[in-house]
Amino acid sequence: MEMTLNAYQGAAIKTSNRDYGIPPIAYFALGLSGEAGEAAEKVKKLFRDDKGVISGDRRDAIVGELGDALWYLSAVAYELGVDLDDVARKNLEKIESRTRRGVRGGEGDNR
Repeated sequence: MEMTLNAYQGAAIKTSNRDYGIPPIAYFALGLSGEAGEAAEKVKKLFRDDKGVISGDRRDAIVGELGDALWYLSAVAYELGVDLDDVARKNLEKIESRTRRGVRGGEGDNR
């Protein structure tokens, strides 16, 4: 099944109940951070427990966490009134510009 980021975002936000006791954007941003951390934890265990060998189960676990992070990312973007396709496009433009200018390494947002 082929899907655009915008189609995913539209479908994903429909699964949100939006009643979290805090502003939705805060809830979604915190969820994104948590899920990204869980994905990183799974990658850490790939090396700690599996000597870097990616089994089907380990791959599935990491992909699952990446999917959860994508859900929260799409919700944060939705709260900002931004389409995921636009987020992806702008990010690629930034990375391509840094690559052309030879400033991929280093620090700072405005390289």
